[in-house]
Amino acid sequence: MPDFFHDRKLYYTPIEFALAHIGGTWKMPILWRLQNSVLRFSELKKDIPHITDKMLTSQLKELENKGLITRTAYPTVPPKVEYNITVKGKKAIPVIEVIMKYGYELIKEEGIEYPPII
Repeated sequence: MPDFFHDRKLYYTPIEFALAHIGGTWKMPILWRLQNSVLRFSELKKDIPHITDKMLTSQLKELENKGLITRTAYPTVPPKVEYNITVKGKKAIPVIEVIMKYGYELIKEEGIEYPPII
């Protein structure tokens, strides 16, 4: 596979390029939650309890910059901002489903109780 540049970054494979869009701990969970509904920041934060405000803000900006979500700000007091998945973002959902299924299979193979009993 030939190397290629995009936005002044060298990529070695299309997989690496795709993971730059949806990889990491939080991008896929955010996209997953937006697939069926428009959500506000506080709703995403509540639904993803381990993410910090700073990280959620950062990941939302990255997803928006990549064209995977849109951000709509309403001029109200207090400010209202909603996030919505784009057509491009919806194309990632089947990929996320496959990765999730694979993760469940690995968890089962390792004998891990999931979800864990707390």
